[in-house]
Amino acid sequence: MEKQTVISIDAMGGDFAPRSVMEGVALAAKKHKDLFFFLFGNEDIIAPIAQEIGLDKSRYKIHHTTAVIKGTDKPSLAIRTGRDSSMWQAIMAVRNGYAKAVISAGNTGALMAMSKICLGMIPGIDRPAIAAILPSQTGPIVCLDLGANAECDAQNLVEFAIMGDVLYKVLFGKEDPVIGLLNIGSEETKGREEIRTAAAQLKEAAQHLNFKGFVEGNDIALGNAQVFVSDGFSGNIALKTLEGTAKFIANSLKQEIKKSPLGLLGFGIAAGALRRFKKKADPRQYNGAMLVGLKGISVKSHGGADAFSFSCAIDSAARMAKNDLCEKIQTEMASFMNLPNLSDTDEP
Repeated sequence: MEKQTVISIDAMGGDFAPRSVMEGVALAAKKHKDLFFFLFGNEDIIAPIAQEIGLDKSRYKIHHTTAVIKGTDKPSLAIRTGRDSSMWQAIMAVRNGYAKAVISAGNTGALMAMSKICLGMIPGIDRPAIAAILPSQTGPIVCLDLGANAECDAQNLVEFAIMGDVLYKVLFGKEDPVIGLLNIGSEETKGREEIRTAAAQLKEAAQHLNFKGFVEGNDIALGNAQVFVSDGFSGNIALKTLEGTAKFIANSLKQEIKKSPLGLLGFGIAAGALRRFKKKADPRQYNGAMLVGLKGISVKSHGGADAFSFSCAIDSAARMAKNDLCEKIQTEMASFMNLPNLSDTDEP
């Protein structure tokens, strides 16, 4: 019998929970025959949905709780009052070894704070980072940090590079991904002191990391690296800019096509190519931000995720769990810190 990987699900988190979450679990269960799900939430609501959508009873177990973390709750309030919530209990399943990963589409700040408290940090990692998969011209890329840490020192940036390197290998099975450090220019003299210091440290670790050097914002969509590293302030702005640009292009294209019969005719001719492009750039298949650096796998699904989008977050969580992401980050971090003159990245 194939060994099962247990995934913990906050079934009540998200704009369209629990239905969209449950339907996403059903899709993932069909795709991954070796997954088992612990579903945390109100059983009176979850159980009928599970029966309605035909979720195999042998593939899940419901852990009843009526408390829910609201999207408007501040993380500090959620921590003080939310110990019986579906989110907290789902995270604790990972903490206690009952599950290999947790996924929630609920309150981002609460999930981040609760995950850090419940799971703790990997030795050698100062702060967790939010990492995400994004599409690019050359294929999927990993970007971090995307908002967990507005300000970072050189040590944080180096740690993000190490975690991003391991994450890319685990998700895509490719060795030596190219790592780029986001900056305002590619010249070595540009950027803040902490960015230049981090770059110098990463260059010293050439035998461990395939560090390209500085990259700029336009390199992200072009895919001129596989792992993009930045502080959370810059990374979040870059992410939102990419999302806005994608929506602008899609909406503008639709408007121009509808303006004339020739536009509609041209759309008909190019329909196949446009469908392939839409599939390649579909943001739903990249759903699931990973909170890396923790001693456990915690994944944040987009709050408005539909069933397919949520199932994609489960895909990523399953790959990380099956490939021992946390253990590999800890091993790589220990190896890196043993290199001469690299144990203190705060020094220029």
